Amino acid sequence: MNSQDQLWDVAVVGAGIAGMSAAIFAASKGLSVLHIGNGSGLVFGSGLLDVLAVHPVKDSTVHEDPWHGIELLRKDEPSNPLALVGPKAMEVAVNQIMEALGKAGMPYEPSTTNHFVPTSMGTLKGTFGVPTTMTSGAKAFENKWPTLLIEIRGLREFSAAQMVHTMGDKWPGLRFEKIEFPDSKGVFELYATHLATALETNKTRQAVIDIVRPLIGDAKAVGFPAILGLSESTAVHKAFEDALGVPVFEIPTMPTSVPGLRLKHSFEVAAAAAGVFRRVQSVVTGVKFDNDIATLTLQDATGNQEVQAKAVILATGRFMGRGLFADREKVREPLLDLFVEQPESRENWHSRDFFAKSGHAINRCGLLVDSKWRPTDAFGAVVWPRLYAVGSILARQDWMRQKSGSGLAIGTAWAAVSAMSDDFGSIGGV
Repeated sequence: MNSQDQLWDVAVVGAGIAGMSAAIFAASKGLSVLHIGNGSGLVFGSGLLDVLAVHPVKDSTVHEDPWHGIELLRKDEPSNPLALVGPKAMEVAVNQIMEALGKAGMPYEPSTTNHFVPTSMGTLKGTFGVPTTMTSGAKAFENKWPTLLIEIRGLREFSAAQMVHTMGDKWPGLRFEKIEFPDSKGVFELYATHLATALETNKTRQAVIDIVRPLIGDAKAVGFPAILGLSESTAVHKAFEDALGVPVFEIPTMPTSVPGLRLKHSFEVAAAAAGVFRRVQSVVTGVKFDNDIATLTLQDATGNQEVQAKAVILATGRFMGRGLFADREKVREPLLDLFVEQPESRENWHSRDFFAKSGHAINRCGLLVDSKWRPTDAFGAVVWPRLYAVGSILARQDWMRQKSGSGLAIGTAWAAVSAMSDDFGSIGGV
């Protein structure tokens, strides 16, 4: 079916975690969904799904229980979007997305708390959703298992030596070995995606296993950079564990990452399974509202086209996603010129201390929404009755310092779709 041939119930603009989640949630409620965006930003992700790990940010207080952290946030920052969603709704939403991703080929470890996952920088990242290929890393650190890290010559984005140097005092028995990847002799630089694809062949996988097995010694776990398969990571991971006889885990690497590519692919598979119609090569250049119908102008290689929908969900992100744009005067929302809450003067965008623990005011700028997640103007008036905004474009949150990016995206998407579906009875929806 051509996307121009029907009146869609919902058009979702933006294909990061917020847009993907909103499209899946809406389709799961029986609504016809047109999803616009290519999801390229997902490849910069680590594959980890943060709900909330830090609050308050000024004290750098880390929470093992994200739901308790959100309860505290509701008291301290009641207008923060995470607080408006609330812990119970957030838990339902995140678990639904993890289930959908698991069915699409990227399973996550069932959890009720945050895990502290070793990263390639030699730090620990507090996060809720951990792919099953990474979970043993958190267990190995927590239990201080003697652990072997594998470094691969030529893979510049990962240094096991750096991890051991940084974490060695907190992780007795952590050591590393550098190996030569099969058929890479004389190759100056290796790339994670190429290695991940190669490990999906029996010959290369067995060759790496044969190299690593004699190096294990007393190690009770083995960590690899995140290269254990691209589209078949579950099978590759299991093959390594079965052959090496100890828990094996991946370590998130620098973006663009193999887990980010897996996440993008899994979201796309999950969206297709839910019945979402996607326009991945199109860009929305304009939106007009006329009573109960929104007309969106799409631009692609063939020119401009118009599509119509009964509701629009804006999930365009912040500055990196071009959902917000900053010039010399102010921060703007470029698609609809929506009101953006921000400091009155550009001089107040940033703290004088670059490393201020409380962050900078510009980090909390964004769109204001009403109780149904509909953008408002400066005086609280709704812009259009069925225009919704979700994810990091929302004001009064600092997802990066709060370690809450995925929770913000998924939770607000769930809340907005829930509010929207409640309204659909009055406009001829399901």
